[in-house]
Amino acid sequence: MVICDDHAILRRGIRDTLTEAPDICVTAEASGYSELREVLRTATCDVLLLDLNMPGRSGLEVLASLRETHSTIKVLVVSMYPEDQYALRCLKAGAQGYANKAGDPVVLIDAVRVIMQGRKYLTAEVAQMLAESLSQPVVEVPHESLSERELQTLLKIASGKRLTDIAEELMLSPKTVSVYRARVLEKLQLSNNAELTVYAIRNQLV
Repeated sequence: MVICDDHAILRRGIRDTLTEAPDICVTAEASGYSELREVLRTATCDVLLLDLNMPGRSGLEVLASLRETHSTIKVLVVSMYPEDQYALRCLKAGAQGYANKAGDPVVLIDAVRVIMQGRKYLTAEVAQMLAESLSQPVVEVPHESLSERELQTLLKIASGKRLTDIAEELMLSPKTVSVYRARVLEKLQLSNNAELTVYAIRNQLV
């Protein structure tokens, strides 16, 4: 398998955990999408462990690209974001599983094994959410209409970051980030960053 995470320390910790399993072999690591593309040219990869939040292209954007270029690779998304907000979004985008970085590292081993068996890796919480989404009318909350970039912009603003900081992290121009911010304000019918922050907190996005 291949690990794609922009945090070197976390990447090393994940690798050390996975290599404890005799049936799992980490063949390569990447810190972002451009590096991942190069790695996949030569490395054997049955399962990709993909960080959701990375500079440049986000995890969901990478997922969309992989479906076109490496459709046989199974993807386990990992993130610090709460399952109730992001797991279903990742599964709908084509991931085979979603695991929280803050959870027990041993869970990653179980998740990889489940995915290699051709099954989806679902925690009990995510399975419950899926069941409820099938049995209940879907009530769409405003932020579900946001694109991945718009959602990223919302989260970073709610975390107190300035547009210039966000632009640097996402490898975009401040003008582009400003456009995303304007779209978010329009779609959520809000007026300023303070209201965006309150919205994110109320909806447990941060």
